[in-house]
Amino acid sequence: MSKIQMFEKPLGMRDSFPKVFEQKEYIRSTARDFIRNKGYDFIKTPSVEYFETIGKASAIDESSLFKLVDNQGEMLVLRPDMTTPIARIAASKLLKEKNPLRLAYFANVFRAQQQEGGRPAEFEQLGLELIGDFSAYGDSEIVNAAAELLKALGVESFRITIGHAGILTAILENNTNNQEQVSALRQLLVEKNFVGFEEMLEELQLTEEQKGQLTRMVESSIEASPLQNFRTFLTDEQQVLLDHVETLQKLLNVQLSDPLLISFDFTLASHMSYYTGMLFEIHAAGSGFPIGSGGRYDELFRLFDEEVGATGFGIRVDRLLEVLPDKTVKEKHTLILFEEGFYQKSNELAEERRSKSERVTLQYAASVLDLDVFKQNFDEVIMVSEGGSLT
Repeated sequence: MSKIQMFEKPLGMRDSFPKVFEQKEYIRSTARDFIRNKGYDFIKTPSVEYFETIGKASAIDESSLFKLVDNQGEMLVLRPDMTTPIARIAASKLLKEKNPLRLAYFANVFRAQQQEGGRPAEFEQLGLELIGDFSAYGDSEIVNAAAELLKALGVESFRITIGHAGILTAILENNTNNQEQVSALRQLLVEKNFVGFEEMLEELQLTEEQKGQLTRMVESSIEASPLQNFRTFLTDEQQVLLDHVETLQKLLNVQLSDPLLISFDFTLASHMSYYTGMLFEIHAAGSGFPIGSGGRYDELFRLFDEEVGATGFGIRVDRLLEVLPDKTVKEKHTLILFEEGFYQKSNELAEERRSKSERVTLQYAASVLDLDVFKQNFDEVIMVSEGGSLT
Protein backbone atom coordinates (compact mmCIF):
# COMPACT_ATOMS: atom_id res chain seq x y z
CA MET A 1 0.00 0.00 0.00
CA SER A 2 1.42 3.37 -1.04
CA LYS A 3 1.86 6.14 1.47
CA ILE A 4 -1.12 8.50 1.76
CA GLN A 5 -0.18 11.93 0.51
CA MET A 6 -0.99 15.06 2.51
CA PHE A 7 -3.56 16.38 0.02
CA GLU A 8 -5.29 13.04 -0.70
CA LYS A 9 -8.93 12.43 0.24
CA PRO A 10 -10.48 9.04 1.11
CA LEU A 11 -11.69 7.06 -1.90
CA GLY A 12 -14.78 8.62 -3.44
CA MET A 13 -14.86 11.69 -1.20
CA ARG A 14 -15.28 15.13 -2.78
CA ASP A 15 -14.75 18.76 -1.80
CA SER A 16 -17.44 21.39 -2.43
CA PHE A 17 -15.88 24.65 -3.54
CA PRO A 18 -17.60 28.00 -2.89
CA LYS A 19 -19.57 28.21 -6.17
CA VAL A 20 -20.90 24.65 -5.82
CA PHE A 21 -21.72 25.29 -2.17
CA GLU A 22 -23.81 28.33 -3.16
CA GLN A 23 -25.62 26.31 -5.83
CA LYS A 24 -26.47 23.70 -3.20
CA GLU A 25 -27.76 26.41 -0.90
CA TYR A 26 -30.01 27.65 -3.71
CA ILE A 27 -31.37 24.11 -4.12
CA ARG A 28 -31.86 23.72 -0.38
CA SER A 29 -33.71 27.01 0.13
CA THR A 30 -35.87 26.74 -3.00
CA ALA A 31 -36.77 23.13 -2.26
CA ARG A 32 -37.56 23.89 1.38
CA ASP A 33 -40.14 26.53 0.48
CA PHE A 34 -41.72 24.31 -2.17
CA ILE A 35 -41.81 21.19 0.00
CA ARG A 36 -43.24 22.89 3.09
CA ASN A 37 -45.98 24.40 0.94
CA LYS A 38 -46.86 20.83 -0.06
CA GLY A 39 -47.48 19.96 3.59
CA TYR A 40 -44.25 18.05 4.27
CA ASP A 41 -42.07 18.47 7.37
CA PHE A 42 -38.29 18.20 7.28
CA ILE A 43 -36.55 15.67 9.45
CA LYS A 44 -32.93 14.88 10.31
CA THR A 45 -31.58 11.49 11.38
CA PRO A 46 -28.13 10.58 12.78
CA SER A 47 -25.25 10.12 10.35
CA VAL A 48 -24.36 6.94 12.24
CA GLU A 49 -26.79 4.05 12.84
CA TYR A 50 -26.54 0.51 14.21
CA PHE A 51 -25.56 -2.13 11.66
CA GLU A 52 -28.00 -4.61 13.21
CA THR A 53 -30.95 -2.31 12.48
CA ILE A 54 -30.40 0.16 9.63
CA GLY A 55 -27.41 -1.63 8.11
CA LYS A 56 -29.26 -4.90 7.67
CA ALA A 57 -32.63 -3.34 6.80
CA SER A 58 -31.19 -1.10 4.10
CA ALA A 59 -31.36 -2.28 0.49
CA ILE A 60 -27.75 -1.16 -0.04
CA ASP A 61 -25.34 -4.06 -0.48
CA GLU A 62 -23.24 -4.73 2.63
CA SER A 63 -20.01 -4.27 0.67
CA SER A 64 -21.00 -0.61 0.13
CA LEU A 65 -21.48 0.15 3.83
CA PHE A 66 -19.01 2.21 5.85
CA LYS A 67 -18.65 0.22 9.08
CA LEU A 68 -17.42 1.49 12.44
CA VAL A 69 -17.14 0.04 15.93
CA ASP A 70 -18.09 2.14 18.97
CA ASN A 71 -16.55 2.07 22.45
CA GLN A 72 -19.03 -0.61 23.53
CA GLY A 73 -18.05 -2.91 20.68
CA GLU A 74 -21.27 -2.36 18.70
CA MET A 75 -21.05 -2.37 14.92
CA LEU A 76 -22.19 0.94 13.39
CA VAL A 77 -22.68 2.16 9.83
CA LEU A 78 -22.70 5.57 8.21
CA ARG A 79 -26.24 5.87 6.89
CA PRO A 80 -26.28 4.44 3.33
CA ASP A 81 -29.70 5.90 2.49
CA MET A 82 -32.38 8.05 4.14
CA THR A 83 -35.49 5.94 3.59
CA THR A 84 -34.52 3.24 6.09
CA PRO A 85 -33.66 5.62 8.98
CA ILE A 86 -36.89 7.53 8.35
CA ALA A 87 -38.81 4.24 8.45
CA ARG A 88 -37.16 3.52 11.81
CA ILE A 89 -38.16 6.81 13.40
CA ALA A 90 -41.64 6.73 11.83
CA ALA A 91 -42.33 3.24 13.15
CA SER A 92 -40.90 3.92 16.61
CA LYS A 93 -42.52 7.30 17.26
CA LEU A 94 -44.01 9.53 14.58
CA LEU A 95 -46.75 7.22 13.26
CA LYS A 96 -48.18 7.08 16.78
CA GLU A 97 -48.65 10.85 16.65
CA LYS A 98 -49.77 11.31 13.03
CA ASN A 99 -50.80 8.93 10.28
CA PRO A 100 -50.33 9.43 7.33
CA LEU A 101 -46.97 11.16 7.68
CA ARG A 102 -45.38 13.50 5.16
CA LEU A 103 -41.65 13.88 5.75
CA ALA A 104 -38.79 15.48 3.81
CA TYR A 105 -35.00 15.52 4.07
CA PHE A 106 -31.85 17.11 2.65
CA ALA A 107 -28.99 15.00 3.92
CA ASN A 108 -25.68 13.28 3.16
CA VAL A 109 -25.56 9.53 2.59
CA PHE A 110 -22.49 7.31 2.35
CA ARG A 111 -21.67 4.44 -0.04
CA ALA A 112 -18.20 2.89 0.14
CA GLN A 113 -16.35 2.47 -3.18
CA GLN A 114 -14.06 -0.46 -3.90
CA GLN A 115 -12.00 1.45 -6.47
CA GLU A 116 -11.81 4.96 -7.86
CA GLY A 117 -14.26 5.28 -10.73
CA GLY A 118 -15.52 8.83 -10.47
CA ARG A 119 -18.40 7.83 -8.20
CA PRO A 120 -18.81 9.73 -4.94
CA ALA A 121 -18.75 7.85 -1.66
CA GLU A 122 -20.59 10.71 0.06
CA PHE A 123 -23.36 12.68 -1.62
CA GLU A 124 -26.44 14.69 -0.73
CA GLN A 125 -29.99 13.54 -1.32
CA LEU A 126 -33.16 15.59 -1.36
CA GLY A 127 -36.36 13.64 -0.93
CA LEU A 128 -39.92 13.13 0.27
CA GLU A 129 -41.60 10.22 2.04
CA LEU A 130 -45.37 9.70 2.29
CA ILE A 131 -45.95 7.08 4.99
CA GLY A 132 -49.33 5.59 5.85
CA ASP A 133 -51.06 5.61 2.45
CA PHE A 134 -51.49 2.42 0.39
CA SER A 135 -53.40 4.04 -2.45
CA ALA A 136 -52.60 5.13 -6.00
CA TYR A 137 -53.39 8.65 -4.76
CA GLY A 138 -50.27 8.48 -2.58
CA ASP A 139 -48.13 7.30 -5.50
CA SER A 140 -49.49 10.03 -7.77
CA GLU A 141 -48.79 12.68 -5.11
CA ILE A 142 -45.16 11.59 -4.91
CA VAL A 143 -44.59 11.41 -8.68
CA ASN A 144 -46.33 14.74 -9.21
CA ALA A 145 -44.34 16.35 -6.36
CA ALA A 146 -41.08 15.16 -7.95
CA ALA A 147 -42.05 16.70 -11.30
CA GLU A 148 -43.19 19.99 -9.76
CA LEU A 149 -40.08 20.24 -7.58
CA LEU A 150 -37.77 19.85 -10.58
CA LYS A 151 -39.67 22.60 -12.38
CA ALA A 152 -39.48 24.84 -9.30
CA LEU A 153 -35.71 24.32 -9.17
CA GLY A 154 -35.37 25.25 -12.84
CA VAL A 155 -34.65 21.89 -14.49
CA GLU A 156 -35.68 22.54 -18.06
CA SER A 157 -35.87 19.10 -19.67
CA PHE A 158 -36.63 15.84 -17.87
CA ARG A 159 -38.73 12.69 -18.08
CA ILE A 160 -40.10 10.29 -15.48
CA THR A 161 -40.20 6.58 -16.31
CA ILE A 162 -42.62 4.56 -14.17
CA GLY A 163 -42.55 0.80 -13.64
CA HIS A 164 -43.95 -1.63 -11.11
CA ALA A 165 -41.76 -4.06 -9.17
CA GLY A 166 -44.72 -6.35 -8.43
CA ILE A 167 -45.76 -6.60 -12.07
CA LEU A 168 -42.21 -7.31 -13.24
CA THR A 169 -41.79 -9.99 -10.57
CA ALA A 170 -45.15 -11.56 -11.52
CA ILE A 171 -44.27 -11.70 -15.22
CA LEU A 172 -40.84 -13.19 -14.50
CA GLU A 173 -42.29 -15.79 -12.10
CA ASN A 174 -45.00 -16.71 -14.59
CA ASN A 175 -42.40 -17.50 -17.24
CA THR A 176 -39.46 -19.06 -15.39
CA ASN A 177 -38.92 -22.23 -13.37
CA ASN A 178 -37.43 -21.01 -10.08
CA GLN A 179 -36.44 -17.96 -8.05
CA GLU A 180 -32.81 -18.20 -9.13
CA GLN A 181 -33.87 -17.58 -12.72
CA VAL A 182 -36.12 -14.72 -11.63
CA SER A 183 -33.26 -13.06 -9.71
CA ALA A 184 -30.78 -13.50 -12.56
CA LEU A 185 -33.12 -11.99 -15.16
CA ARG A 186 -34.14 -9.13 -12.85
CA GLN A 187 -30.49 -8.24 -12.21
CA LEU A 188 -29.88 -7.90 -15.95
CA LEU A 189 -32.82 -5.51 -16.11
CA VAL A 190 -31.42 -3.54 -13.16
CA GLU A 191 -28.25 -3.17 -15.24
CA LYS A 192 -30.38 -2.36 -18.35
CA ASN A 193 -28.51 -5.15 -20.11
CA PHE A 194 -31.14 -6.17 -22.65
CA VAL A 195 -28.63 -8.04 -24.81
CA GLY A 196 -27.62 -10.11 -21.81
CA PHE A 197 -31.31 -10.63 -21.00
CA GLU A 198 -31.95 -12.10 -24.46
CA GLU A 199 -28.85 -14.28 -24.22
CA MET A 200 -29.89 -15.63 -20.83
CA LEU A 201 -33.32 -16.55 -22.17
CA GLU A 202 -31.52 -18.92 -24.53
CA GLU A 203 -29.28 -20.31 -21.79
CA LEU A 204 -32.08 -21.07 -19.32
CA GLN A 205 -34.17 -24.19 -19.79
CA LEU A 206 -37.35 -22.34 -20.66
CA THR A 207 -40.14 -23.38 -22.97
CA GLU A 208 -40.64 -21.56 -26.26
CA GLU A 209 -43.82 -20.07 -24.82
CA GLN A 210 -41.97 -18.74 -21.76
CA LYS A 211 -39.19 -17.20 -23.88
CA GLY A 212 -41.76 -15.71 -26.24
CA GLN A 213 -43.73 -14.14 -23.39
CA LEU A 214 -40.65 -12.54 -21.85
CA THR A 215 -39.41 -11.29 -25.22
CA ARG A 216 -42.82 -9.77 -25.98
CA MET A 217 -42.92 -8.14 -22.54
CA VAL A 218 -39.59 -6.42 -23.20
CA GLU A 219 -40.62 -5.35 -26.70
CA SER A 220 -43.99 -4.03 -25.48
CA SER A 221 -42.25 -2.00 -22.76
CA ILE A 222 -39.68 -0.53 -25.15
CA GLU A 223 -42.45 0.37 -27.62
CA ALA A 224 -44.50 2.00 -24.80
CA SER A 225 -47.53 -0.15 -25.57
CA PRO A 226 -50.83 0.80 -23.88
CA LEU A 227 -51.07 -0.48 -20.31
CA GLN A 228 -54.05 -2.65 -21.21
CA ASN A 229 -51.81 -4.77 -23.45
CA PHE A 230 -49.87 -6.04 -20.43
CA ARG A 231 -52.89 -7.82 -18.97
CA THR A 232 -52.10 -10.84 -21.16
CA PHE A 233 -48.88 -11.37 -19.18
CA LEU A 234 -50.69 -11.57 -15.82
CA THR A 235 -52.94 -14.14 -14.16
CA ASP A 236 -56.45 -13.23 -13.00
CA GLU A 237 -55.18 -12.77 -9.44
CA GLN A 238 -52.41 -10.46 -10.62
CA GLN A 239 -54.69 -8.10 -12.56
CA VAL A 240 -55.14 -5.92 -9.47
CA LEU A 241 -51.50 -4.81 -9.85
CA LEU A 242 -52.22 -3.35 -13.26
CA ASP A 243 -55.46 -1.80 -11.96
CA HIS A 244 -53.30 0.23 -9.57
CA VAL A 245 -51.01 1.43 -12.37
CA GLU A 246 -53.95 2.40 -14.60
CA THR A 247 -55.44 4.43 -11.76
CA LEU A 248 -52.05 6.08 -11.24
CA GLN A 249 -51.87 6.98 -14.92
CA LYS A 250 -55.34 8.59 -14.83
CA LEU A 251 -54.44 10.63 -11.73
CA LEU A 252 -51.18 11.86 -13.24
CA ASN A 253 -52.96 12.87 -16.44
CA VAL A 254 -55.10 15.14 -14.26
CA GLN A 255 -52.30 16.45 -12.05
CA LEU A 256 -49.43 17.05 -14.46
CA SER A 257 -49.48 20.12 -16.67
CA ASP A 258 -47.64 18.03 -19.28
CA PRO A 259 -48.62 14.31 -19.17
CA LEU A 260 -45.92 13.62 -21.79
CA LEU A 261 -43.35 14.02 -19.00
CA ILE A 262 -44.14 10.45 -17.92
CA SER A 263 -43.93 7.06 -19.58
CA PHE A 264 -44.47 3.51 -18.36
CA ASP A 265 -41.89 0.73 -18.67
CA PHE A 266 -42.36 -2.61 -16.92
CA THR A 267 -38.75 -3.63 -17.55
CA LEU A 268 -37.71 -0.94 -15.05
CA ALA A 269 -35.99 -2.59 -12.09
CA SER A 270 -34.11 -1.21 -9.10
CA HIS A 271 -31.20 -2.44 -7.01
CA MET A 272 -33.20 -1.19 -4.01
CA SER A 273 -34.83 -4.47 -3.01
CA TYR A 274 -37.46 -2.92 -0.75
CA TYR A 275 -39.45 -1.56 -3.71
CA THR A 276 -42.38 -3.93 -4.23
CA GLY A 277 -44.91 -1.70 -5.99
CA MET A 278 -44.73 1.34 -8.23
CA LEU A 279 -41.21 2.62 -8.87
CA PHE A 280 -39.77 5.33 -11.08
CA GLU A 281 -36.61 6.98 -12.37
CA ILE A 282 -36.02 10.60 -13.36
CA HIS A 283 -33.77 11.37 -16.31
CA ALA A 284 -32.78 14.87 -17.36
CA ALA A 285 -30.92 16.32 -20.33
CA GLY A 286 -27.29 16.81 -19.38
CA SER A 287 -26.78 13.73 -17.20
CA GLY A 288 -26.04 10.19 -18.29
CA PHE A 289 -27.47 8.79 -15.06
CA PRO A 290 -30.87 9.05 -13.35
CA ILE A 291 -30.92 12.21 -11.25
CA GLY A 292 -33.57 10.73 -8.98
CA SER A 293 -35.65 7.66 -8.27
CA GLY A 294 -38.40 6.49 -5.99
CA GLY A 295 -41.25 4.09 -5.45
CA ARG A 296 -43.45 2.18 -3.06
CA TYR A 297 -41.73 0.31 -0.23
CA ASP A 298 -44.51 -1.06 2.00
CA GLU A 299 -42.50 -4.20 2.78
CA LEU A 300 -39.73 -2.24 4.51
CA PHE A 301 -42.02 -1.40 7.42
CA ARG A 302 -42.57 -5.06 8.21
CA LEU A 303 -38.95 -5.10 9.40
CA PHE A 304 -40.05 -2.52 11.98
CA ASP A 305 -43.24 -4.46 12.91
CA GLU A 306 -45.58 -2.04 11.11
CA GLU A 307 -48.16 -2.65 8.37
CA VAL A 308 -48.34 0.70 6.59
CA GLY A 309 -48.14 1.88 3.01
CA ALA A 310 -45.13 4.01 2.12
CA THR A 311 -43.93 5.72 -1.02
CA GLY A 312 -41.31 8.36 -1.73
CA PHE A 313 -38.43 9.58 -3.85
CA GLY A 314 -34.89 10.87 -3.56
CA ILE A 315 -32.96 13.21 -5.86
CA ARG A 316 -29.18 13.06 -6.14
CA VAL A 317 -28.02 16.64 -5.59
CA ASP A 318 -24.67 16.08 -7.34
CA ARG A 319 -26.46 14.89 -10.48
CA LEU A 320 -29.03 17.64 -10.16
CA LEU A 321 -26.19 20.17 -10.32
CA GLU A 322 -25.15 18.69 -13.69
CA VAL A 323 -28.49 19.58 -15.28
CA LEU A 324 -29.45 22.71 -13.38
CA PRO A 325 -28.70 26.13 -14.87
CA ASP A 326 -26.50 28.23 -12.59
CA LYS A 327 -28.99 29.93 -10.28
CA THR A 328 -26.51 31.67 -8.03
CA VAL A 329 -27.07 35.42 -7.97
CA LYS A 330 -24.07 37.59 -8.78
CA GLU A 331 -23.77 40.07 -5.94
CA LYS A 332 -21.46 43.04 -5.61
CA HIS A 333 -18.46 42.25 -3.42
CA THR A 334 -16.43 45.15 -2.02
CA LEU A 335 -12.92 44.96 -0.60
CA ILE A 336 -11.85 47.53 2.00
CA LEU A 337 -8.08 47.54 2.41
CA PHE A 338 -6.62 49.45 5.34
CA GLU A 339 -3.17 50.40 6.50
CA GLU A 340 -1.79 50.46 10.04
CA GLY A 341 -3.72 52.88 12.26
CA PHE A 342 -6.86 52.97 10.13
CA TYR A 343 -8.71 49.87 11.38
CA GLN A 344 -11.45 51.73 13.27
CA LYS A 345 -12.29 53.99 10.34
CA SER A 346 -12.27 51.03 7.93
CA ASN A 347 -14.42 48.90 10.20
CA GLU A 348 -17.02 51.67 10.51
CA LEU A 349 -17.13 52.00 6.73
CA ALA A 350 -17.50 48.22 6.32
CA GLU A 351 -20.33 48.00 8.87
CA GLU A 352 -22.13 50.92 7.23
CA ARG A 353 -22.13 49.12 3.91
CA ARG A 354 -23.02 45.74 5.45
CA SER A 355 -26.06 47.34 7.10
CA LYS A 356 -27.28 48.01 3.56
CA SER A 357 -26.91 44.28 2.72
CA GLU A 358 -23.70 44.80 0.77
CA ARG A 359 -21.07 42.07 0.87
CA VAL A 360 -17.84 43.51 2.25
CA THR A 361 -14.43 42.01 3.00
CA LEU A 362 -12.19 43.96 5.41
CA GLN A 363 -8.48 43.26 4.98
CA TYR A 364 -5.23 44.61 6.48
CA ALA A 365 -3.20 45.51 3.40
CA ALA A 366 0.22 44.50 4.75
CA SER A 367 -0.95 40.89 5.18
CA VAL A 368 -1.60 40.43 1.45
CA LEU A 369 1.33 39.01 -0.50
CA ASP A 370 0.18 40.16 -3.95
CA LEU A 371 -2.30 43.02 -3.80
CA ASP A 372 -2.88 43.21 -7.55
CA VAL A 373 -3.91 39.54 -7.78
CA PHE A 374 -5.99 39.70 -4.61
CA LYS A 375 -7.93 42.78 -5.73
CA GLN A 376 -9.04 41.00 -8.92
CA ASN A 377 -11.49 38.92 -6.83
CA PHE A 378 -13.63 41.95 -5.99
CA ASP A 379 -15.99 44.30 -7.83
CA GLU A 380 -14.90 47.40 -5.92
CA VAL A 381 -11.75 48.12 -3.91
CA ILE A 382 -11.50 50.90 -1.32
CA MET A 383 -8.11 51.76 0.19
CA VAL A 384 -8.17 53.46 3.59
CA SER A 385 -4.76 54.98 4.30
CA GLU A 386 -2.90 58.12 5.25
CA GLY A 387 -4.20 59.84 2.16
CA GLY A 388 -7.84 59.07 3.00
CA SER A 389 -10.35 56.62 1.53
CA LEU A 390 -9.50 55.90 -2.12
CA THR A 391 -11.57 53.80 -4.56
